[in-house]
Amino acid sequence: MKARAGVAVMAALLVLYIVLVAQRAWLLLISGQIIGVAMGVALLVLPVIAGWALWRELSFGSSAERLARRLEAEGALPSEEMDVRVSGRPDRAQADAVFPHYRHDVEAHPTDWRVWFRLGLAYDGAGDRRRAREAIRRAITLEKNPPTC
Repeated sequence: MKARAGVAVMAALLVLYIVLVAQRAWLLLISGQIIGVAMGVALLVLPVIAGWALWRELSFGSSAERLARRLEAEGALPSEEMDVRVSGRPDRAQADAVFPHYRHDVEAHPTDWRVWFRLGLAYDGAGDRRRAREAIRRAITLEKNPPTC
């Protein structure tokens, strides 16, 4: 619940930022001065990018949460062995011991979103957020668009 509250606060702050920047952009656009209009156009790009990024992150979080609930309902979430952190820091030796199982599952069933999601959780538990997000994004894509075989 803390995470949702944090996301809501950050999203609200970003929306406030978008509104304020858009307001400044509008004022510059109607100033009638060439430099002001150019700056206004440039400032209009920022709220568009920020809005897109906000939508993308909220969509990712919502989809990942939905998949986690599905796995939990199926009883297919990994055990606690996946959290390979000691005192909040990843333990590389434990992570190396856990990954082969999840990697093997992905190699054996590359079109199953469940194995990609579990691999993403393993990466997250080891502190590798970039790979975790990549694997979970792959799981979301596979779940939304299952391959036809």
